[in-house]
Amino acid sequence: MGIDVKSFAVIRGDNADKVNVALHDLEHYGRMKFLSKPKRIEPLYADNLLVSVAGVPLRAKCNSAALVELDNNAGAAISKLRKIHPPAHVVIVSPRHEVYEELMDKSELYPEFERNFEPQHH
Repeated sequence: MGIDVKSFAVIRGDNADKVNVALHDLEHYGRMKFLSKPKRIEPLYADNLLVSVAGVPLRAKCNSAALVELDNNAGAAISKLRKIHPPAHVVIVSPRHEVYEELMDKSELYPEFERNFEPQHH
């Protein structure tokens, strides 16, 4: 089976629409494969995850947040993320972060994030 090198993406946004667009951008433009359906997490929890992972103080609180398990290791996910510019803040959580095990244990417990976003075609 190999080494478990999956990672999580925590998506923080001003509203659910921006989080939805960011999820779409990760899949479509970033070509990231989701291992599960995105989950809705509490904005305060997402803010705390950012502080824990990035190790910097919070600049702005979010109003909507999602968590999704990626079939990419953290390095590849971060590399792909740098090439796209989603309209929400995306934090990649790898096994080296303290909160990774907590996310692995709890991710299935969170409710599914409503993905009612339809991309605009111009």
